[in-house]
Amino acid sequence: MGFTGRPTAAWRGGITLEQCWSPSPSTMAPRKKQDDGEKQTRIAIVNTEKCKPKRCRQECKKSCPVVRMGKLCIEVTTNDKMASISEELCIGCGICVKKCPFEAIMIINLPSNLEKETVHRYNKNSFKLHRLPVPRRGEVLGLVGTNGIGKSTALKILAGKLKPNLGQFSDPPDWTNILTYFRGNELQNYFTRILEDALKAIIKPQYVDQIPKAVKGAVQDLLHKKDDMGRMDEILEALDLRAVLNRNIEDLSGGELQRFAIAMVCIQDANIYMYDEPSSYLDVKQRLNASRAIRSMVRSDNYVVVVEHDLAVLDYLSDFICCLYGQPGAYGVVTVPFSVREGINVFLDGFVPTENLRFREESLTFKVSDQLSEEEIKRMCRFKYPHMTKKMGEFQLTVEAGNFTDSEIMVLLGENGTGKTTFIRMLAGRLDPDHGKSDLPELHISYKPQKISPKSQSTVRQLLHDKIRDAYIHPQFVTDVMKPMKIEELIEQEVQHLSGGELQRVALTLCLGNPAEVYLVDEPSAYLDSEQRLAAAKVIKRYIMHAKKTAFVVEHDFIMATYLADRVIVFEGIPSITTTANAPQTLVSGMNKFLEMLGITFRRDPNNFRPRINKDSSQKDAEQKSSGNYFFLDVDGKNDGKH
Repeated sequence: MGFTGRPTAAWRGGITLEQCWSPSPSTMAPRKKQDDGEKQTRIAIVNTEKCKPKRCRQECKKSCPVVRMGKLCIEVTTNDKMASISEELCIGCGICVKKCPFEAIMIINLPSNLEKETVHRYNKNSFKLHRLPVPRRGEVLGLVGTNGIGKSTALKILAGKLKPNLGQFSDPPDWTNILTYFRGNELQNYFTRILEDALKAIIKPQYVDQIPKAVKGAVQDLLHKKDDMGRMDEILEALDLRAVLNRNIEDLSGGELQRFAIAMVCIQDANIYMYDEPSSYLDVKQRLNASRAIRSMVRSDNYVVVVEHDLAVLDYLSDFICCLYGQPGAYGVVTVPFSVREGINVFLDGFVPTENLRFREESLTFKVSDQLSEEEIKRMCRFKYPHMTKKMGEFQLTVEAGNFTDSEIMVLLGENGTGKTTFIRMLAGRLDPDHGKSDLPELHISYKPQKISPKSQSTVRQLLHDKIRDAYIHPQFVTDVMKPMKIEELIEQEVQHLSGGELQRVALTLCLGNPAEVYLVDEPSAYLDSEQRLAAAKVIKRYIMHAKKTAFVVEHDFIMATYLADRVIVFEGIPSITTTANAPQTLVSGMNKFLEMLGITFRRDPNNFRPRINKDSSQKDAEQKSSGNYFFLDVDGKNDGKH
């Protein structure tokens, strides 16, 4: 196993997880004000997983008006694995899209100028990537966009593991033509250096849970083999990995695998460092430590690129940002580079000012509801839970007594191993406390666990029908939950074939669809992209408020936690040894306590109120720490909850 970068070997075919760590040899398009006479180009996408010619009557082909005229616009037989659509002959009527029983077809109109900027296309009727982000030496480039929009494809091309074909998948161009295409662009020099083996690239893979299938051995041995720069001790300390040094890779948890993968990249000597979703599985403290370790890799002569869905971490990590927009699974477009604040705000606004183009109908903001005083909270609270203790092996959790009421969301904040899931399981009645069981309120509970292990062999539709039949056909539930979570897209898919993010959306829908008094939601943002996280947060908030229920939410994404929380429960102590769950606090006092434990401060963006981490030892960071205000609810520095 190596983490180095030579381009030639990997260009012969697809890319695997091992290659990441081996020598690298719908019909609606974004709305844009168009000049008179500007032409459009048409792309047809056929989903390889959804298209099933042997199980349909080829409705797409039979209904196509161009085929009826005797032209081969759509070709499909029962022996084919999927339909083939000619983009040159397609007239964009969209009849095939409506007629396909498996919703496997998308026909999309794009401005013709994007056709000239096609960097890569995998095959006919498959995903297209337009433009590439341009890394800068000595700075961290952040990439933000939804899943399936081309971020990982862009990383593979920039790492020299995927040869860009400029859309010519049937007759790929040679490198002379590719370099000519990028003439006058910084990428021409970049790719020239990769071809000359002057740049060595390393990628931290996205799916770290697949690492044990590709790599075997003890953590210490694997790290020691790759320690090119003598930084192993420094990185082990930064990522808190000493406790797992003697364990084998297959025995590591998701968070430990993530930190191991980051360490594996950070200890090697390279010119290009790439980190694909480095915060997955990590708690807030670990995300900050990982961010500092990644920032420590920046040198004047190297490139660092990060793909991240946690916008607070992306903000903290990056020096500049490129957004990716388009249609997931169909095409992606890379914007010009923006400053960090401007780039994230472009993504949240859904509008690219440099292109005068809107790629999302609504803007995303983070206005927090007005906070109640402690006296008002005490007056309104309907339920109480007692002082509880639970000892599990060497771990002991102490829960201070607390209370909660209807239409309230309590967010649980703490490191991994501090007992958040244990607390939720005790509330749910799935785990008996050693002390305080008799005083626990009897409540109807709906619980979404942290780890989702699908057992159903049926489709999503059948699962919803079996588990939440009354809710999933109710118009209000469809409007409030299913449409924003885009469950309709998954309704005919088999549960066993869903991705992590798709499973998360279905699990959240099932949790909210169960009639209950209290909803316990453990890490709802896991596996979701930035846009889906914001959608999930809005769904949870709206549903709990409208249904007048209570939710306890465990969340490590700080922006999502801030948006959701009415009050917070802070967990402190020594993880996996002895910890305490404090009584519920107001958002401001709880966040201040939690951030002081982490040693970081937050400010708010004046445009959309999103929390932003202050850079370590910056003037703003020093000011807030000296005044004791680690967290501000508004943009004026007054913690009154008003905007």
